[in-house]
Amino acid sequence: MRTSRRRRIATAGLLGASVFGIAIVSGLVFVGAQGHGEEKRNQPQSAIEKAKEKGFDGVDFSYDLFGAPSGQSTAHIAEEVMRKDMADKPRVMANHAALLQARYTLECKTQTGAIMTKGKPQPIGPTVQLKEGMTWDKLSHISPEDIRRQKLFPSGFMRLPHVKHEVGGQVFPQKQVEQFPRLQRFDVDFDLPDCFLPEFPPPIFLTTHPELGDVSQGEVLSADNFDRLFRGLITPVQLDGLRMLVTQFPQEEFNLTPDRKSPKPSLGVACLDCHVNFHTTGQFHLNPDTRPQRDRLRLDTVSLRGMFNQQVHGSKRSLRSIEDFTEFEQRTAYFNGDPIRAMKKGMNVIDRLQVAHMAQIQNMIDFPPAPRLDPMTGRLDRARASQQEIAGEDLFFGKARCVTCHQPPAYTDHMLHDLFLERFGAEADGPIKSFALRGIKDSPPYLHDGRLLTLEDTVEFFNLVAGLQLNGDEKSALVAFMRAL
Repeated sequence: MRTSRRRRIATAGLLGASVFGIAIVSGLVFVGAQGHGEEKRNQPQSAIEKAKEKGFDGVDFSYDLFGAPSGQSTAHIAEEVMRKDMADKPRVMANHAALLQARYTLECKTQTGAIMTKGKPQPIGPTVQLKEGMTWDKLSHISPEDIRRQKLFPSGFMRLPHVKHEVGGQVFPQKQVEQFPRLQRFDVDFDLPDCFLPEFPPPIFLTTHPELGDVSQGEVLSADNFDRLFRGLITPVQLDGLRMLVTQFPQEEFNLTPDRKSPKPSLGVACLDCHVNFHTTGQFHLNPDTRPQRDRLRLDTVSLRGMFNQQVHGSKRSLRSIEDFTEFEQRTAYFNGDPIRAMKKGMNVIDRLQVAHMAQIQNMIDFPPAPRLDPMTGRLDRARASQQEIAGEDLFFGKARCVTCHQPPAYTDHMLHDLFLERFGAEADGPIKSFALRGIKDSPPYLHDGRLLTLEDTVEFFNLVAGLQLNGDEKSALVAFMRAL
């Protein structure tokens, strides 16, 4: 009995000692592990960065920034690129300002009664400068061959380059950047004076509620207010499409990677960042359809008003439905026509059901009111029009031949046309879509790249290019008619 008891006590003691020993060992193991973790955390940051290096010379798509020299550290390259871009920015902007000054007279002129829909004065031109001693009348009587040989084609009629053409990318006007600082780039600023841009924010007109007029309530549509402004005015499907149009998606210059041009990582841009309130306020980028980089065209953002009455979309791509335009614009324009870059920076594949929703709301956006147009024909109601406007309409449909490409009611022919500017010694643009002229008073600057700052510049351009031989009174009448559209 006593022996058995002693054995039980001894066994218990051994078990206790074993448990105690395990606890001690476990404690030692735990302390050791904890110490090892602290040691790792206390390692110099350079060791972690060293581990992230790609480890070889040459290009690696996931490491290297677009247009920057290859290196071992993405973060280091990005910091160097930002410092260089910021240091170069004053020179870049000064050079571009000098180019604009050489092409245009950038004095902001206005005219009583010439206003946009919400009352902003329309810019009055022409602003394009001519060679010393040359006049518009003289120039219009010189043959294309002699203009080319004597280099008389106005530089303001040439392609307008991106403010930093070798890089390109979306650039937003200062008024918009002030309201949405996430759209600021560290390498460039917007280039054109505000007086040559549309109203900000632009008004919004619904085909389903013409009696309400402007439904924007003076606000810029965004993720913060779209539901408050539009719930009840549009269908649930259209509201979902609008939600998608104000949602930010990654883009070449605005994304969450170090390979960007925004000071901070960005969720991207929304469709309605460029097409503000379904219109435009002069945002621009480079067309995705052309290579090499130097041959790409600056593209002034086009209005989305009246899309229900347009059958061709995109300046060069000739997309045949608003659904295709909606889907492929994000895949091409957002990443310069390079789907590989989208994979790196944030590919966004939108389901076709949502694409249809986005298209539906775009098709609900109307042109601004035009009280002097006959609603049945899209032509002037001559009982309401001035004599100058009537004369302008006669020219538009007659001598000036504008109707060849711009037919009512939207004043487009849904086709692409080539002006063959190389006849005059300019760079060729190739076929470009005929943009709708309804509501054109709200959409300066003009032509696909914004090279024509006013309607007067536009008339002078086509008077020369098309050989129209219009006199001064005829040019003024044509501008008056277009303002009535």
